[in-house]
Amino acid sequence: MFGVPGDFNLGFLDLVEDHPTIDWVGNCNELNASYAADGYARVKHGSVGVLLTTFGVGELSAMNGMAGAFSEMVPMVHIAGVPSLRQQATKPMLHHTLGDGRYDAYTKAAEQFTYSQAILTSAISAAAEIDRVLSDCVIKGRPVYITLPTDLAYAKISSDRLKIPLPRHPSPNDPEVEAFVIDEIVKQVEEADGDVVVIADACAIRHDAIDELKDLLHKTGYPVYAAPMGKSAIDETYDRYGGIYVGSISRPEIKEKVESAKLILSIGSLKSDFNSGNFTYSIPTTRTVELHSHWTKIKYADFPEIGMKQLLPKLTARLEGGKAKALQLKVPHFDAHIPQETDDVISQAWFWPTMSKFLKPKDVVIAETGTSSFGILDVPLPKDSVFLAQILWGSIGWTVGSTLGAALAAKDCNMNRTILFVGDGSLQLTVQELSTMLRKGLKPLIFVLNNSGYTIERFLHGKERSERDHFSLISPTLSIDVSSFRKYNDIMNWKWTGLLEVLGDIDGTLSKSYTVNNKNELTELLENPKFAAAEVLQLVEVMMPKHDAPRALQVQAELSGKTNQYAL
Repeated sequence: MFGVPGDFNLGFLDLVEDHPTIDWVGNCNELNASYAADGYARVKHGSVGVLLTTFGVGELSAMNGMAGAFSEMVPMVHIAGVPSLRQQATKPMLHHTLGDGRYDAYTKAAEQFTYSQAILTSAISAAAEIDRVLSDCVIKGRPVYITLPTDLAYAKISSDRLKIPLPRHPSPNDPEVEAFVIDEIVKQVEEADGDVVVIADACAIRHDAIDELKDLLHKTGYPVYAAPMGKSAIDETYDRYGGIYVGSISRPEIKEKVESAKLILSIGSLKSDFNSGNFTYSIPTTRTVELHSHWTKIKYADFPEIGMKQLLPKLTARLEGGKAKALQLKVPHFDAHIPQETDDVISQAWFWPTMSKFLKPKDVVIAETGTSSFGILDVPLPKDSVFLAQILWGSIGWTVGSTLGAALAAKDCNMNRTILFVGDGSLQLTVQELSTMLRKGLKPLIFVLNNSGYTIERFLHGKERSERDHFSLISPTLSIDVSSFRKYNDIMNWKWTGLLEVLGDIDGTLSKSYTVNNKNELTELLENPKFAAAEVLQLVEVMMPKHDAPRALQVQAELSGKTNQYAL
């Protein structure tokens, strides 16, 4: 349970602290706590992330994290300790209120970013209300919200409902409609003469359809690719896996294979701008079958309430007879090519494929929005790795809190190392949570890409301002250096190697910090067995050029720039 103590949840926290199986992880602030709960839920499939805040100030601080979880379909439970039922009825001017008697203002805010809410008002209905939203959380893969009044937290109720297992899966598909849908998909496959490609995406992970998807792939032999948000849904060492398809940003060999296929089976797609190459999928609807958590689409026909988890095993049974033909389809080998560069500068083009050689099976890899999340796309992950990125919501700094939750979940799940790639600008937003990692004895490897600020913004909006930019906005009579860079994307440089001592490792036994200035220094560090063993928390400051970016980010920025043109 992640969160921050506050006077409206302290009584409940006494109960949490005494509970033998709940680990209270106190955070530095509520936003970081919400990020941590998100990361925990993403790594520990079948579980939920739990966040506890206090009324008003605490829950609003966490709201950005809850919105991100809603956007990216992460199951989280937000418990807000709130004033007593009597206080809610009489509405005194309490601290943490708006001073106008609107005690429901924060609940109304929570309604925008959670799937369902349990506003507890009675000991009689509390258990049923809690069960209702817990089921919603797991089945819908979305955050939910529970208010816990200070007096109700200590009310004794019957334990009978604890003996009833909660529903964890959607209602069964209508058998007649499902049978019709399967017949239609099989017909499309036959018309394609077996030239079928599968694209795996985020919702296959979020809605617990990974086992069913893997069974389909192994029994049919279809080539499979992943969207960025679906990275690690498929073992990237699997010989029928071809890499990441992201529209026009894709590697040429991937783009050709996917877009020339006669039929695309899209599993759990989420076609946001950064997940689709700025909407540049060149796949006609007439060649697409989409399977989603709660509906199916065949070409232009929608079939509501026909979910993929139940449909996939039956579809697999109908399609596995065509495996021999599917295996004739060639799949490009997905690997990382380290360029032969003549200088010793750590370039983006060299860094990411070099890191691919450092990763190990069962690593948890977390990539911050921007340089890292684009750079990692062309890096094959080892078997049984888990990849985390916030590609749709894209709140910079998310990965730091998320790494805390992910590292705790990794311990629960017997995963290997937890590895974070984060830019210097993003880390400055949520850096406090490194202190919590030290306190909890976690040992992530943190690579801080020091490129002096917000590189993704530099590429999205331009590194420099032109004379035309200036004079269209202000008086031409003012004296301005039009050759200056956009300085709002620059940040104050920190002494990164001194950070962990300040944040808790006072005697230097819990962590190690490094700065690597060139290829040789980074290579030596990566080849050091003690470093790779991750026996303590380690932070590596990687010095990189200010105006360098991964290939995929440069292409995305060009596409986004055309879309987001400002009127002049």
